[in-house]
Amino acid sequence: FWLADSVGESYCVVCKRNELNEKWICTLGVFLALAFVADFPPVVPEFHQRTHRVRLKNLDTTDKKSSHKIKHKKIPRVHRIITEGIMYKVKLTEFVNKMNLKSLLPDIDTDSIMIEQSAVNRLALQLAGFFEHFDSERIQVIGNVEAAYMKQLAPESIPPLCEKIFSFNIPCLVFCRGLEPSLEMLDTAEKNGVPIFTTEMTTSDFIANSVRWLSEELAPRISIHGVLVDVYGEGVLIMGESGIGKSEAALELIHRGHRLVSDDVVEIRKISDDTLLGTSPDITRHFIELRGIGIVDVKTLFGVESVMYNQTIDMVIRLEDWNREANYDRLGLDEEYIEFLGNKVVCYSIPIRPGRNLAVIVESAAINYRAKKMGYNAAQELYNRVTGSLSTNKEEQKEQ
Repeated sequence: FWLADSVGESYCVVCKRNELNEKWICTLGVFLALAFVADFPPVVPEFHQRTHRVRLKNLDTTDKKSSHKIKHKKIPRVHRIITEGIMYKVKLTEFVNKMNLKSLLPDIDTDSIMIEQSAVNRLALQLAGFFEHFDSERIQVIGNVEAAYMKQLAPESIPPLCEKIFSFNIPCLVFCRGLEPSLEMLDTAEKNGVPIFTTEMTTSDFIANSVRWLSEELAPRISIHGVLVDVYGEGVLIMGESGIGKSEAALELIHRGHRLVSDDVVEIRKISDDTLLGTSPDITRHFIELRGIGIVDVKTLFGVESVMYNQTIDMVIRLEDWNREANYDRLGLDEEYIEFLGNKVVCYSIPIRPGRNLAVIVESAAINYRAKKMGYNAAQELYNRVTGSLSTNKEEQKEQ
């Protein structure tokens, strides 16, 4: 990550430092380099490390008294990290092993066949000769109905029909309910290099399991700098500048019984329009880097109950240095959001000062967020009490 600019100075493209003596201790650069090796597209933290005041200045408003008037205007505070990720591919071999499929043509190499779509196509109109809008890139499935229809076809019409289907270079063909193809179909598939599998699962179960697994494996994804921890069942993504105390807060949370998902590099996958799944690169899984100590293996030190493989991202906590001039939210009536891959996630900006217990603050934020999901909002309750008290006082004054 170290390059030489036009004047000959060396600098790190991740953290922008140019001191040569810090060249080899850029932890963020090292971990992002490992992420690149693992084929995870990184997001440079500089894009989202802004204070509350800077964010308000970047909004489209001419108000110089930024914070109060912006709240009254109800301008949504959504900070976009990145809106597009990279679509991945899955080897057919991985899919076969996951679904426990039996190969009827084992000589065909499935490692060279890639699956690019999570949807599954059930052959229906194609068996009747209609091939317009045929999704040939999907996994093709034949169930009980399709097999019964093919048995009614004339024997001489099956080879040209199979030839037509396999000429579209489909990834594979799967027979459900333990059904098996005819010898003519097997010969045509082998000639065209299309593998055929069979499974004992029902057609509906196979399609549901395939779509669910492929949707997760082929989901668009990004990698960001942060720490993901499971706190009381809520996935909490802790973000902030390098060295602000994210890993230390995560270690304290682990000591208090919560679980680590990923430290320093978090891979985020968009499973659906309302679900983001966070996990760790295989290289850094279960490791935490602590300045002054080094690399700590959380799974070995605290046991398997202290780690998780993945977790949904339910909320984000942004740690930032305390700024006296910044206007921090003290009520919580207005939600702040951050956006990953087009999905909005609730975000809380926490100022850091000496003596603050970050672990307790993160726990409180997670419990408060969980209470809001269950229908109780403490800030709204306080607001209702205050407004109710004011209205009662006004009525008493009128009576007097």
